[in-house]
Amino acid sequence: MPKQVHQIDGAVEPIGPYAIATEANGFVFISGQVPIDPATNAPVPGGVDAQARRVMENIKAVLDGVQLDWSDVVKTTIFLADMGDFSVVNGIYGEYFDAGDVPARSTVQVAQLPGGYLVEIETIAAR
Repeated sequence: MPKQVHQIDGAVEPIGPYAIATEANGFVFISGQVPIDPATNAPVPGGVDAQARRVMENIKAVLDGVQLDWSDVVKTTIFLADMGDFSVVNGIYGEYFDAGDVPARSTVQVAQLPGGYLVEIETIAAR
């Protein structure tokens, strides 16, 4: 199957030369989502809890746009500006998955995220 680049209505527009979602060989690779409200194209106000929830909703919009859902997610990577935010982000993240059907995941602290954001999550889903 050749690579397919998806354009997703209702998703945050990429701010650089990358695709919001690219599909190949039955996998959909969703670029890292940051806490930008797609309706306003502005960062969401609030702390890491508001940012984490917006990131998860942005991922959901992309999954919906490629006709997939949370049960199709096989791997995520969470990038945190501060590992001290792990429990808050982990709790919000957990609300989006059924307990027995969670993906593999890595969580790392980074020196800085674009835009000064506190959280970014990239996702891989499978058809």
